[in-house]
Amino acid sequence: MKLKPFLGAALTFSAFTTSLYAQPAPPDFNRKSTYDALHYKIVASFDRAKHEVRGDTTVTLKPLAANFTTVDLDAVGLSFSQVTLEPSGTPLKYTTAEGQVIVTLDKPYAPSDTINIRLVYTARPKKGVYFVDALNTGGQEQRSAQIWSQGEPDEARHWFPSFDFPSDKATTEQVLTTEKENSVIANGELLSKKENADGTVTWHYKMPVPHSVYLLSFVIGKYARIDDKHKEIPLGFYVYPGREALGTKAFGTTKDMMAIFENVTGVAYPYNKYDQTMVSAFQFGGMENITATTMADTEIAMANVDFLHGAVEDLVSHELGHSWFGNLVTCKNWAELWLNEGFATFMEAVYREKKYGRPNYIEKVKGDAEEFIAEDATVKNNHGLFNMQAGNVNALFDRSGVTYSKGGAVIHTLREQVGDETFWKAISLYLNRHKFANVESTDLKAAMEETSKQDLDWFFKQWVYGIGYPRLTLAPVWNAAKKTLTVTVNQTQPTIGLNTAAYRLPMSVEFRYGAGAPDSQDIDVSKRTQLFTYKLPRKPTSLVLDKETKIPIKTVKITPIA
Repeated sequence: MKLKPFLGAALTFSAFTTSLYAQPAPPDFNRKSTYDALHYKIVASFDRAKHEVRGDTTVTLKPLAANFTTVDLDAVGLSFSQVTLEPSGTPLKYTTAEGQVIVTLDKPYAPSDTINIRLVYTARPKKGVYFVDALNTGGQEQRSAQIWSQGEPDEARHWFPSFDFPSDKATTEQVLTTEKENSVIANGELLSKKENADGTVTWHYKMPVPHSVYLLSFVIGKYARIDDKHKEIPLGFYVYPGREALGTKAFGTTKDMMAIFENVTGVAYPYNKYDQTMVSAFQFGGMENITATTMADTEIAMANVDFLHGAVEDLVSHELGHSWFGNLVTCKNWAELWLNEGFATFMEAVYREKKYGRPNYIEKVKGDAEEFIAEDATVKNNHGLFNMQAGNVNALFDRSGVTYSKGGAVIHTLREQVGDETFWKAISLYLNRHKFANVESTDLKAAMEETSKQDLDWFFKQWVYGIGYPRLTLAPVWNAAKKTLTVTVNQTQPTIGLNTAAYRLPMSVEFRYGAGAPDSQDIDVSKRTQLFTYKLPRKPTSLVLDKETKIPIKTVKITPIA
Protein backbone atom coordinates (compact mmCIF):
# COMPACT_ATOMS: atom_id res chain seq x y z
CA MET A 1 0.00 0.00 0.00
CA LYS A 2 1.20 3.51 -0.68
CA LEU A 3 -0.31 6.40 1.22
CA LYS A 4 -1.32 9.58 -0.54
CA PRO A 5 1.43 12.25 -0.35
CA PHE A 6 1.06 15.12 2.09
CA LEU A 7 1.14 18.34 -0.04
CA GLY A 8 2.06 21.09 1.67
CA ALA A 9 42.27 5.58 9.47
CA ALA A 10 41.97 7.18 12.81
CA LEU A 11 43.12 7.21 16.44
CA THR A 12 40.10 7.09 18.72
CA PHE A 13 39.19 7.17 22.37
CA SER A 14 35.95 7.60 24.24
CA ALA A 15 35.33 10.53 26.54
CA PHE A 16 31.95 9.18 27.55
CA THR A 17 30.47 5.73 27.12
CA THR A 18 26.97 4.44 27.59
CA SER A 19 25.10 1.25 26.83
CA LEU A 20 24.56 1.10 23.09
CA TYR A 21 21.31 -0.84 23.28
CA ALA A 22 19.19 -0.61 26.40
CA GLN A 23 16.20 -2.23 24.72
CA PRO A 24 13.80 -4.86 26.02
CA ALA A 25 13.12 -8.00 24.03
CA PRO A 26 10.38 -7.26 21.49
CA PRO A 27 6.95 -8.66 22.36
CA ASP A 28 5.37 -11.43 20.31
CA PHE A 29 2.80 -9.95 17.95
CA ASN A 30 2.11 -13.24 16.17
CA ARG A 31 -1.44 -14.58 16.25
CA LYS A 32 -2.10 -18.13 17.33
CA SER A 33 -4.52 -20.31 15.40
CA THR A 34 -5.98 -23.76 15.82
CA TYR A 35 -6.32 -24.40 12.09
CA ASP A 36 -4.74 -23.69 8.71
CA ALA A 37 -7.11 -22.10 6.19
CA LEU A 38 -6.46 -23.64 2.78
CA HIS A 39 -9.04 -22.06 0.46
CA TYR A 40 -11.85 -19.50 0.43
CA LYS A 41 -14.59 -19.64 -2.19
CA ILE A 42 -16.61 -16.42 -2.04
CA VAL A 43 -19.87 -16.19 -3.97
CA ALA A 44 -21.32 -12.68 -3.77
CA SER A 45 -23.83 -10.30 -5.29
CA PHE A 46 -24.64 -6.73 -4.33
CA ASP A 47 -27.58 -4.43 -3.64
CA ARG A 48 -26.33 -0.97 -4.56
CA ALA A 49 -29.29 0.88 -3.08
CA LYS A 50 -28.84 -0.76 0.33
CA HIS A 51 -25.02 -0.94 0.09
CA GLU A 52 -25.48 -4.59 0.88
CA VAL A 53 -23.36 -7.67 0.19
CA ARG A 54 -25.11 -11.01 -0.19
CA GLY A 55 -22.39 -13.53 0.55
CA ASP A 56 -21.93 -17.28 0.41
CA THR A 57 -18.43 -18.26 1.52
CA THR A 58 -16.98 -21.76 1.84
CA VAL A 59 -13.85 -22.03 3.98
CA THR A 60 -11.63 -25.08 3.53
CA LEU A 61 -9.28 -25.75 6.44
CA LYS A 62 -7.22 -28.35 8.30
CA PRO A 63 -6.93 -28.65 12.09
CA LEU A 64 -3.51 -28.13 13.65
CA ALA A 65 -4.13 -30.52 16.55
CA ALA A 66 -6.34 -33.47 17.49
CA ASN A 67 -9.83 -33.14 19.03
CA PHE A 68 -10.61 -30.09 16.91
CA THR A 69 -14.26 -29.18 17.53
CA THR A 70 -14.72 -25.42 16.97
CA VAL A 71 -13.72 -22.97 14.26
CA ASP A 72 -13.30 -19.27 15.07
CA LEU A 73 -13.56 -16.99 12.04
CA ASP A 74 -13.24 -13.21 11.97
CA ALA A 75 -16.58 -11.69 10.99
CA VAL A 76 -17.77 -8.15 11.71
CA GLY A 77 -21.36 -7.16 10.99
CA LEU A 78 -22.24 -10.32 9.06
CA SER A 79 -25.79 -11.60 9.53
CA PHE A 80 -25.73 -15.37 9.03
CA SER A 81 -28.69 -17.35 7.73
CA GLN A 82 -27.02 -20.70 7.18
CA VAL A 83 -23.87 -22.51 8.34
CA THR A 84 -23.31 -26.04 7.06
CA LEU A 85 -20.68 -28.74 6.73
CA GLU A 86 -19.95 -29.54 3.09
CA PRO A 87 -20.44 -31.51 0.97
CA SER A 88 -23.03 -33.22 3.21
CA GLY A 89 -24.98 -30.03 3.94
CA THR A 90 -25.14 -30.92 7.66
CA PRO A 91 -26.29 -27.84 9.64
CA LEU A 92 -23.76 -26.63 12.20
CA LYS A 93 -24.37 -24.67 15.38
CA TYR A 94 -22.73 -21.26 15.61
CA THR A 95 -22.57 -18.14 17.75
CA THR A 96 -21.35 -14.61 17.04
CA ALA A 97 -19.42 -12.51 19.53
CA GLU A 98 -16.76 -9.76 19.53
CA GLY A 99 -16.14 -9.70 15.80
CA GLN A 100 -16.13 -13.45 15.29
CA VAL A 101 -18.37 -16.32 14.30
CA ILE A 102 -17.68 -19.47 16.32
CA VAL A 103 -18.77 -22.64 14.54
CA THR A 104 -19.25 -25.90 16.46
CA LEU A 105 -18.42 -28.93 14.35
CA ASP A 106 -20.45 -32.15 14.27
CA LYS A 107 -17.60 -34.19 15.81
CA PRO A 108 -13.90 -33.90 16.76
CA TYR A 109 -11.48 -33.77 13.84
CA ALA A 110 -7.76 -34.50 13.42
CA PRO A 111 -4.93 -32.79 11.47
CA SER A 112 -5.34 -35.40 8.73
CA ASP A 113 -8.90 -34.17 8.05
CA THR A 114 -9.95 -31.50 5.56
CA ILE A 115 -13.06 -29.57 6.60
CA ASN A 116 -15.35 -27.45 4.40
CA ILE A 117 -17.64 -24.97 6.15
CA ARG A 118 -20.17 -23.00 4.14
CA LEU A 119 -21.54 -19.74 5.57
CA VAL A 120 -24.40 -17.81 3.96
CA TYR A 121 -24.94 -14.22 5.13
CA THR A 122 -25.71 -10.60 4.32
CA ALA A 123 -23.73 -7.53 5.34
CA ARG A 124 -23.84 -3.76 5.04
CA PRO A 125 -20.14 -3.27 5.61
CA LYS A 126 -18.69 -0.08 7.08
CA LYS A 127 -15.31 -1.26 5.84
CA GLY A 128 -14.02 -3.85 3.41
CA VAL A 129 -16.46 -3.13 0.54
CA TYR A 130 -17.15 0.41 -0.69
CA PHE A 131 -20.04 1.59 -2.87
CA VAL A 132 -19.30 4.72 -4.94
CA ASP A 133 -21.97 6.65 -6.83
CA ALA A 134 -21.60 7.58 -10.49
CA LEU A 135 -20.21 10.99 -11.39
CA ASN A 136 -22.38 12.88 -13.88
CA THR A 137 -21.71 16.32 -15.32
CA GLY A 138 -24.16 18.09 -17.63
CA GLY A 139 -26.06 14.89 -18.20
CA GLN A 140 -22.90 13.03 -19.20
CA GLU A 141 -21.48 10.17 -17.15
CA GLN A 142 -17.86 11.05 -16.34
CA ARG A 143 -17.36 7.93 -14.28
CA SER A 144 -19.65 5.00 -13.60
CA ALA A 145 -20.79 3.83 -10.21
CA GLN A 146 -18.27 1.48 -8.60
CA ILE A 147 -18.06 -1.24 -5.99
CA TRP A 148 -14.59 -2.17 -4.79
CA SER A 149 -12.97 -3.90 -1.87
CA GLN A 150 -10.07 -2.96 0.38
CA GLY A 151 -8.52 -5.50 2.77
CA GLU A 152 -5.46 -4.07 4.50
CA PRO A 153 -4.98 -4.27 7.36
CA ASP A 154 -8.08 -6.09 8.70
CA GLU A 155 -11.07 -5.13 6.57
CA ALA A 156 -11.71 -8.51 4.90
CA ARG A 157 -13.67 -9.63 7.96
CA HIS A 158 -16.28 -6.97 7.21
CA TRP A 159 -17.53 -8.78 4.09
CA PHE A 160 -16.48 -12.43 4.32
CA PRO A 161 -15.64 -14.74 7.26
CA SER A 162 -11.93 -15.51 7.37
CA PHE A 163 -8.75 -15.78 9.40
CA ASP A 164 -8.03 -12.10 8.87
CA PHE A 165 -4.35 -11.88 9.77
CA PRO A 166 -1.32 -11.86 7.46
CA SER A 167 0.28 -15.03 8.86
CA ASP A 168 -2.26 -17.38 7.25
CA LYS A 169 -2.11 -17.87 3.49
CA ALA A 170 -4.78 -19.58 1.41
CA THR A 171 -5.86 -19.85 -2.20
CA THR A 172 -9.04 -17.96 -3.11
CA GLU A 173 -11.93 -18.00 -5.52
CA GLN A 174 -14.44 -15.23 -6.23
CA VAL A 175 -17.75 -15.72 -8.03
CA LEU A 176 -19.22 -12.23 -8.39
CA THR A 177 -22.51 -11.24 -10.01
CA THR A 178 -23.17 -7.71 -11.22
CA GLU A 179 -24.91 -5.71 -13.95
CA LYS A 180 -24.11 -6.64 -17.55
CA GLU A 181 -22.49 -3.31 -18.47
CA ASN A 182 -19.83 -3.62 -15.79
CA SER A 183 -16.39 -5.14 -15.80
CA VAL A 184 -15.14 -7.14 -12.82
CA ILE A 185 -11.42 -7.14 -12.05
CA ALA A 186 -10.21 -9.56 -9.37
CA ASN A 187 -7.25 -11.68 -8.31
CA GLY A 188 -5.85 -14.45 -10.46
CA GLU A 189 -7.30 -16.09 -13.53
CA LEU A 190 -10.73 -15.39 -15.01
CA LEU A 191 -12.21 -18.88 -15.31
CA SER A 192 -15.58 -17.94 -16.77
CA LYS A 193 -18.02 -15.13 -17.52
CA LYS A 194 -21.64 -16.23 -17.61
CA GLU A 195 -24.72 -14.22 -18.64
CA ASN A 196 -27.78 -14.85 -16.48
CA ALA A 197 -31.48 -14.79 -17.38
CA ASP A 198 -32.08 -11.67 -15.27
CA GLY A 199 -29.60 -9.61 -17.29
CA THR A 200 -26.75 -9.88 -14.84
CA VAL A 201 -23.35 -11.46 -15.47
CA THR A 202 -21.40 -13.74 -13.15
CA TRP A 203 -17.59 -13.53 -13.22
CA HIS A 204 -15.56 -16.40 -11.79
CA TYR A 205 -11.95 -15.71 -10.75
CA LYS A 206 -9.50 -18.08 -9.08
CA MET A 207 -6.18 -17.26 -7.41
CA PRO A 208 -4.27 -20.57 -7.21
CA VAL A 209 -1.28 -19.23 -5.25
CA PRO A 210 -1.70 -18.94 -1.44
CA HIS A 211 -1.84 -15.40 -0.10
CA SER A 212 -2.94 -13.46 2.97
CA VAL A 213 -6.62 -12.50 2.85
CA TYR A 214 -5.90 -8.76 3.08
CA LEU A 215 -4.61 -9.05 -0.51
CA LEU A 216 -7.92 -10.38 -1.90
CA SER A 217 -9.85 -7.80 -3.91
CA PHE A 218 -12.36 -6.98 -6.59
CA VAL A 219 -13.37 -3.88 -8.54
CA ILE A 220 -16.73 -3.50 -10.31
CA GLY A 221 -17.47 -0.66 -12.75
CA LYS A 222 -17.38 0.45 -16.37
CA TYR A 223 -13.79 0.29 -17.62
CA ALA A 224 -11.68 0.38 -20.74
CA ARG A 225 -8.77 -2.08 -20.74
CA ILE A 226 -5.33 -1.34 -22.17
CA ASP A 227 -3.27 -4.46 -22.86
CA ASP A 228 0.47 -4.85 -22.55
CA LYS A 229 2.84 -7.72 -21.85
CA HIS A 230 6.06 -8.57 -20.01
CA LYS A 231 7.45 -11.76 -21.55
CA GLU A 232 4.39 -14.04 -21.39
CA ILE A 233 2.73 -12.22 -18.49
CA PRO A 234 -0.35 -10.22 -19.57
CA LEU A 235 -0.59 -6.70 -18.15
CA GLY A 236 -3.98 -5.01 -17.92
CA PHE A 237 -4.48 -1.30 -17.27
CA TYR A 238 -8.11 -0.50 -16.40
CA VAL A 239 -9.14 3.15 -16.80
CA TYR A 240 -12.38 5.05 -17.25
CA PRO A 241 -13.64 4.94 -20.85
CA GLY A 242 -12.13 7.85 -22.76
CA ARG A 243 -9.09 8.03 -20.45
CA GLU A 244 -6.96 5.50 -22.33
CA ALA A 245 -4.18 8.01 -23.01
CA LEU A 246 -3.88 8.66 -19.27
CA GLY A 247 -3.64 4.92 -18.63
CA THR A 248 -0.75 4.60 -21.06
CA LYS A 249 1.07 7.54 -19.47
CA ALA A 250 0.58 6.23 -15.95
CA PHE A 251 1.12 2.50 -16.43
CA GLY A 252 3.13 2.24 -19.64
CA THR A 253 6.48 1.64 -17.91
CA THR A 254 5.18 -1.31 -15.86
CA LYS A 255 6.92 -3.88 -18.06
CA ASP A 256 10.23 -2.03 -17.71
CA MET A 257 9.84 -1.97 -13.94
CA MET A 258 9.01 -5.68 -13.92
CA ALA A 259 12.14 -6.49 -15.92
CA ILE A 260 14.31 -4.41 -13.58
CA PHE A 261 12.88 -5.97 -10.42
CA GLU A 262 13.33 -9.47 -11.80
CA ASN A 263 16.92 -8.68 -12.73
CA VAL A 264 18.00 -7.18 -9.39
CA THR A 265 16.23 -9.73 -7.18
CA GLY A 266 17.00 -12.75 -9.32
CA VAL A 267 13.37 -13.81 -8.84
CA ALA A 268 10.92 -13.86 -11.75
CA TYR A 269 7.55 -12.16 -11.33
CA PRO A 270 5.75 -14.95 -9.45
CA TYR A 271 2.18 -14.74 -10.78
CA ASN A 272 0.21 -15.27 -13.98
CA LYS A 273 -0.93 -11.68 -14.64
CA TYR A 274 -0.71 -8.12 -13.35
CA ASP A 275 -3.67 -5.74 -13.50
CA GLN A 276 -3.85 -2.12 -12.35
CA THR A 277 -7.24 -0.44 -11.90
CA MET A 278 -8.13 3.14 -11.05
CA VAL A 279 -11.02 3.73 -8.64
CA SER A 280 -12.71 6.72 -7.08
CA ALA A 281 -12.78 7.73 -3.40
CA PHE A 282 -9.86 5.43 -2.57
CA GLN A 283 -8.40 6.37 0.79
CA PHE A 284 -4.84 5.42 -0.15
CA GLY A 285 -2.63 6.11 -3.14
CA GLY A 286 -2.59 2.47 -4.15
CA MET A 287 -3.00 -1.05 -2.79
CA GLU A 288 -1.00 -4.08 -3.90
CA ASN A 289 -3.87 -6.58 -4.07
CA ILE A 290 -2.30 -9.74 -5.42
CA THR A 291 -2.13 -9.65 -9.26
CA ALA A 292 -4.76 -6.85 -9.22
CA THR A 293 -3.47 -3.56 -7.82
CA THR A 294 -6.01 -0.83 -7.01
CA MET A 295 -5.02 2.82 -7.64
CA ALA A 296 -6.66 6.07 -6.57
CA ASP A 297 -7.86 7.92 -9.68
CA THR A 298 -6.70 11.21 -8.16
CA GLU A 299 -3.12 9.90 -8.03
CA ILE A 300 -3.20 8.42 -11.53
CA ALA A 301 -4.54 11.72 -12.93
CA MET A 302 -1.23 13.35 -11.93
CA ALA A 303 0.43 11.51 -14.84
CA ASN A 304 -0.96 14.24 -17.10
CA VAL A 305 1.04 16.90 -15.22
CA ASP A 306 4.70 16.91 -16.21
CA PHE A 307 6.18 17.85 -12.83
CA LEU A 308 3.97 15.27 -11.03
CA HIS A 309 4.62 12.38 -13.39
CA GLY A 310 7.55 11.20 -11.27
CA ALA A 311 5.24 10.74 -8.29
CA VAL A 312 3.03 8.45 -10.39
CA GLU A 313 6.09 6.43 -11.42
CA ASP A 314 6.98 6.06 -7.74
CA LEU A 315 3.44 4.90 -6.98
CA VAL A 316 3.37 2.34 -9.80
CA SER A 317 6.83 0.98 -8.93
CA HIS A 318 5.95 0.88 -5.22
CA GLU A 319 2.87 -1.27 -5.75
CA LEU A 320 4.62 -3.50 -8.27
CA GLY A 321 7.50 -3.93 -5.81
CA HIS A 322 5.03 -5.45 -3.38
CA SER A 323 4.65 -8.41 -5.75
CA TRP A 324 7.99 -9.53 -4.33
CA PHE A 325 7.97 -7.76 -0.95
CA GLY A 326 4.56 -8.15 0.68
CA ASN A 327 2.75 -10.58 -1.63
CA LEU A 328 5.33 -13.29 -2.39
CA VAL A 329 7.01 -12.84 0.99
CA THR A 330 4.64 -11.34 3.56
CA CYS A 331 5.15 -9.90 7.03
CA LYS A 332 4.13 -12.49 9.62
CA ASN A 333 2.47 -9.90 11.86
CA TRP A 334 1.71 -6.19 11.68
CA ALA A 335 4.71 -5.22 13.83
CA GLU A 336 6.81 -6.30 10.84
CA LEU A 337 4.88 -4.20 8.30
CA TRP A 338 8.10 -2.36 7.41
CA LEU A 339 9.27 -5.53 5.61
CA ASN A 340 6.43 -4.91 3.16
CA GLU A 341 6.35 -1.12 2.97
CA GLY A 342 10.01 -0.28 3.54
CA PHE A 343 11.06 -2.60 0.74
CA ALA A 344 8.37 -1.30 -1.63
CA THR A 345 9.61 2.25 -0.93
CA PHE A 346 13.20 1.12 -1.52
CA MET A 347 12.18 -0.44 -4.84
CA GLU A 348 10.93 2.98 -5.96
CA ALA A 349 14.52 4.17 -5.59
CA VAL A 350 15.90 1.05 -7.29
CA TYR A 351 13.76 1.68 -10.35
CA ARG A 352 14.99 5.27 -10.46
CA GLU A 353 18.59 4.08 -10.16
CA LYS A 354 18.29 1.73 -13.11
CA LYS A 355 16.36 4.15 -15.30
CA TYR A 356 17.82 7.54 -14.39
CA GLY A 357 21.16 6.78 -12.72
CA ARG A 358 22.75 6.67 -9.28
CA PRO A 359 22.34 10.41 -8.48
CA ASN A 360 18.56 10.11 -8.89
CA TYR A 361 18.57 7.05 -6.62
CA ILE A 362 20.51 8.94 -3.94
CA GLU A 363 18.15 11.89 -4.29
CA LYS A 364 15.19 9.57 -3.60
CA VAL A 365 16.88 7.90 -0.62
CA LYS A 366 17.84 11.27 0.88
CA GLY A 367 14.31 12.53 0.30
CA ASP A 368 12.88 9.54 2.16
CA ALA A 369 15.28 10.16 5.06
CA GLU A 370 14.28 13.82 5.19
CA GLU A 371 10.58 12.91 5.21
CA PHE A 372 11.13 10.65 8.20
CA ILE A 373 13.20 13.23 10.09
CA ALA A 374 10.60 15.94 9.45
CA GLU A 375 7.79 13.69 10.68
CA ASP A 376 9.81 12.62 13.70
CA ALA A 377 10.14 16.26 14.73
CA THR A 378 6.39 16.85 14.74
CA VAL A 379 4.76 13.54 15.73
CA LYS A 380 5.05 12.32 19.30
CA ASN A 381 3.76 8.80 18.68
CA ASN A 382 7.16 7.30 17.88
CA HIS A 383 7.93 3.68 17.12
CA GLY A 384 10.71 1.74 15.45
CA LEU A 385 10.61 -0.13 12.18
CA PHE A 386 9.59 -3.07 14.33
CA ASN A 387 6.40 -1.47 15.60
CA MET A 388 5.91 -2.00 19.33
CA GLN A 389 2.50 -0.32 18.97
CA ALA A 390 1.21 -2.80 16.38
CA GLY A 391 -1.48 -4.04 18.74
CA ASN A 392 -3.40 -0.89 17.76
CA VAL A 393 -4.16 -1.99 14.20
CA ASN A 394 -6.15 1.15 13.44
CA ALA A 395 -2.99 3.25 13.89
CA LEU A 396 -0.66 1.13 11.74
CA PHE A 397 -0.37 3.75 9.03
CA ASP A 398 -0.26 6.81 11.27
CA ARG A 399 3.56 6.97 11.19
CA SER A 400 4.19 6.41 7.49
CA GLY A 401 7.46 8.28 7.81
CA VAL A 402 8.75 5.38 9.89
CA THR A 403 7.29 2.34 8.12
CA TYR A 404 7.77 3.67 4.59
CA SER A 405 10.39 6.41 4.43
CA LYS A 406 12.71 5.30 7.22
CA GLY A 407 12.22 1.70 6.12
CA GLY A 408 13.39 2.43 2.58
CA ALA A 409 16.36 4.50 3.73
CA VAL A 410 17.45 1.84 6.25
CA ILE A 411 17.39 -0.82 3.53
CA HIS A 412 19.68 1.44 1.50
CA THR A 413 22.00 1.69 4.51
CA LEU A 414 21.97 -2.10 4.83
CA ARG A 415 22.91 -2.34 1.15
CA GLU A 416 25.85 -0.01 1.79
CA GLN A 417 26.92 -1.96 4.87
CA VAL A 418 27.17 -5.38 3.20
CA GLY A 419 28.03 -4.23 -0.32
CA ASP A 420 25.95 -4.17 -3.47
CA GLU A 421 26.67 -7.64 -4.84
CA THR A 422 26.28 -9.28 -1.43
CA PHE A 423 23.07 -7.37 -0.74
CA TRP A 424 21.30 -8.59 -3.86
CA LYS A 425 22.52 -12.15 -3.33
CA ALA A 426 21.02 -11.99 0.15
CA ILE A 427 17.76 -10.57 -1.19
CA SER A 428 17.49 -13.45 -3.66
CA LEU A 429 18.15 -15.92 -0.84
CA TYR A 430 15.55 -14.21 1.38
CA LEU A 431 12.87 -14.25 -1.32
CA ASN A 432 13.50 -17.82 -2.45
CA ARG A 433 13.79 -19.21 1.06
CA HIS A 434 10.49 -17.67 2.18
CA LYS A 435 8.45 -17.47 -1.04
CA PHE A 436 4.70 -17.89 -0.56
CA ALA A 437 5.34 -17.76 3.22
CA ASN A 438 5.70 -15.21 6.01
CA VAL A 439 8.72 -13.44 7.45
CA GLU A 440 10.00 -11.48 10.42
CA SER A 441 12.96 -9.11 10.66
CA THR A 442 15.08 -11.97 11.98
CA ASP A 443 14.63 -13.75 8.63
CA LEU A 444 16.02 -10.79 6.71
CA LYS A 445 18.89 -10.53 9.21
CA ALA A 446 19.69 -14.24 8.81
CA ALA A 447 19.86 -13.97 5.00
CA MET A 448 22.09 -10.90 5.17
CA GLU A 449 24.43 -12.44 7.76
CA GLU A 450 24.66 -15.74 5.93
CA THR A 451 25.57 -14.05 2.67
CA SER A 452 27.83 -11.28 3.98
CA LYS A 453 29.51 -13.30 6.79
CA GLN A 454 28.97 -10.22 8.99
CA ASP A 455 27.43 -10.08 12.44
CA LEU A 456 24.59 -7.58 11.92
CA ASP A 457 23.09 -7.74 15.39
CA TRP A 458 24.19 -4.16 16.06
CA PHE A 459 22.66 -2.96 12.79
CA PHE A 460 19.21 -4.41 13.44
CA LYS A 461 19.19 -3.34 17.09
CA GLN A 462 19.79 0.31 16.27
CA TRP A 463 17.96 0.68 12.96
CA VAL A 464 15.08 -1.82 13.21
CA TYR A 465 14.26 -2.15 16.91
CA GLY A 466 15.34 1.29 18.08
CA ILE A 467 13.48 4.55 17.47
CA GLY A 468 14.61 7.95 16.28
CA TYR A 469 17.87 8.63 14.45
CA PRO A 470 21.46 9.82 15.11
CA ARG A 471 22.14 13.51 15.59
CA LEU A 472 25.79 14.39 15.23
CA THR A 473 27.88 17.47 16.02
CA LEU A 474 31.48 17.65 14.81
CA ALA A 475 34.06 20.04 16.26
CA PRO A 476 37.39 19.92 14.29
CA VAL A 477 40.60 21.43 15.76
CA TRP A 478 43.85 21.82 13.77
CA ASN A 479 47.28 21.31 15.40
CA ALA A 480 49.76 23.17 13.16
CA ALA A 481 52.84 21.77 14.89
CA LYS A 482 51.80 18.12 14.51
CA LYS A 483 49.82 18.64 11.31
CA THR A 484 46.90 16.75 12.78
CA LEU A 485 43.18 17.42 12.78
CA THR A 486 41.29 16.21 15.82
CA VAL A 487 37.55 15.86 15.31
CA THR A 488 35.31 15.55 18.35
CA VAL A 489 32.09 13.77 17.44
CA ASN A 490 29.11 13.96 19.78
CA GLN A 491 25.87 12.03 19.38
CA THR A 492 23.15 14.26 20.80
CA GLN A 493 19.96 12.28 20.20
CA PRO A 494 17.77 11.70 23.30
CA THR A 495 18.66 8.63 25.35
CA ILE A 496 15.27 7.85 26.85
CA GLY A 497 13.07 4.87 26.02
CA LEU A 498 13.98 2.92 22.90
CA ASN A 499 16.25 5.64 21.52
CA THR A 500 19.69 4.30 20.67
CA ALA A 501 22.13 6.16 22.92
CA ALA A 502 25.12 5.61 20.65
CA TYR A 503 24.76 4.49 17.05
CA ARG A 504 27.48 2.69 15.18
CA LEU A 505 28.00 4.70 12.00
CA PRO A 506 30.70 3.46 9.61
CA MET A 507 31.18 6.02 6.82
CA SER A 508 33.78 8.40 5.42
CA VAL A 509 35.00 11.90 6.17
CA GLU A 510 36.40 14.10 3.41
CA PHE A 511 38.90 16.90 4.05
CA ARG A 512 38.83 19.74 1.54
CA TYR A 513 41.63 22.23 0.86
CA GLY A 514 40.09 24.81 -1.39
CA ALA A 515 41.82 24.45 -4.78
CA GLY A 516 43.64 21.20 -3.93
CA ALA A 517 42.39 17.65 -4.23
CA PRO A 518 40.50 16.46 -1.11
CA ASP A 519 41.53 13.62 1.19
CA SER A 520 39.03 10.97 2.26
CA GLN A 521 39.36 8.64 5.23
CA ASP A 522 37.14 6.17 7.05
CA ILE A 523 35.41 7.09 10.26
CA ASP A 524 33.52 4.59 12.41
CA VAL A 525 31.51 6.44 15.02
CA SER A 526 30.33 4.12 17.78
CA LYS A 527 30.26 6.06 21.05
CA ARG A 528 28.31 8.91 22.51
CA THR A 529 31.41 11.13 22.51
CA GLN A 530 34.44 10.20 20.45
CA LEU A 531 37.67 11.79 19.23
CA PHE A 532 39.27 11.03 15.87
CA THR A 533 42.76 12.29 15.01
CA TYR A 534 43.97 12.44 11.40
CA LYS A 535 47.48 13.18 10.08
CA LEU A 536 47.02 15.55 7.12
CA PRO A 537 49.41 17.37 4.73
CA ARG A 538 47.98 20.80 5.61
CA LYS A 539 45.09 22.47 7.33
CA PRO A 540 41.83 21.76 5.51
CA THR A 541 39.35 24.52 4.81
CA SER A 542 36.33 22.32 5.52
CA LEU A 543 35.23 18.76 5.97
CA VAL A 544 32.28 16.74 4.68
CA LEU A 545 30.84 13.73 6.47
CA ASP A 546 29.44 10.80 4.49
CA LYS A 547 29.74 12.31 1.04
CA GLU A 548 28.54 9.01 -0.47
CA THR A 549 25.30 9.07 1.59
CA LYS A 550 25.85 5.63 3.03
CA ILE A 551 23.78 6.64 6.06
CA PRO A 552 21.11 9.14 4.97
CA ILE A 553 19.12 9.10 8.23
CA LYS A 554 21.07 11.52 10.39
CA THR A 555 21.56 15.19 11.08
CA VAL A 556 25.06 16.69 11.10
CA LYS A 557 26.34 20.00 12.44
CA ILE A 558 30.00 20.85 11.79
CA THR A 559 31.65 23.84 13.42
CA PRO A 560 34.35 25.78 11.51
CA ILE A 561 37.86 24.37 11.88
CA ALA A 562 39.60 26.01 14.82
